[in-house]
Amino acid sequence: MRVVLGEDLVLLRDGLIRLLQAYDFDVVEAVDSGPALLKAMVDHRPDVAVVDVRLPPTFTDEGLRAAIEARKRVPGLPVLVLSQYVEQLYARELLSDRGGGVGYLLKDRVSDVTQFVDAIKRVAAGGTAMDPEVITQLLARSGRDRPLATLTPREREVLSLMAEGRSNGAIAARLFVTEKAVGKHTANIFGKLDLPLSEDDNRRVLAVLAYLDRL
Repeated sequence: MRVVLGEDLVLLRDGLIRLLQAYDFDVVEAVDSGPALLKAMVDHRPDVAVVDVRLPPTFTDEGLRAAIEARKRVPGLPVLVLSQYVEQLYARELLSDRGGGVGYLLKDRVSDVTQFVDAIKRVAAGGTAMDPEVITQLLARSGRDRPLATLTPREREVLSLMAEGRSNGAIAARLFVTEKAVGKHTANIFGKLDLPLSEDDNRRVLAVLAYLDRL
């Protein structure tokens, strides 16, 4: 699997390269700036790009903006954001792209290498990999007077797990409830958000994030 890596910290970048190579990923290019990342993603069209948010020259949101621009030029290009920060505006723009193959993980919460590798593979396959804290921050921006405020605590739990790319069966196992109960919560969520139901977990997640992007 071919990977483009965007990370400006030398030690972390080298560590990620070694880790990915140990799991049989082919790091075709590793770059340390937003412009270089955009060029690498468009030129190589990798199976997945692993991207930090804050890259030179300004260390603000170059990584995310490069990812968004790359997906415009190469529709559906899988991108996994691995960052210390949740850049809310551009995060919603990236995640609301219905092309699939997106993820957003926080560096300080990635403690299991196997789960990290699985997240990369899931995004490369067109799925989603979302850190629950990212979803929490995006939901927090919705405001008290908007439909998301009508979700129950359990429905918010289900929504957050859906955004991680989990199936109804996996959500049921995580929450120690039946799959039928998860299906009911899912129906309630989409009813309250006025979004059509779909059997495709990834499309459901993207639909919710698209809704958040319109808020």
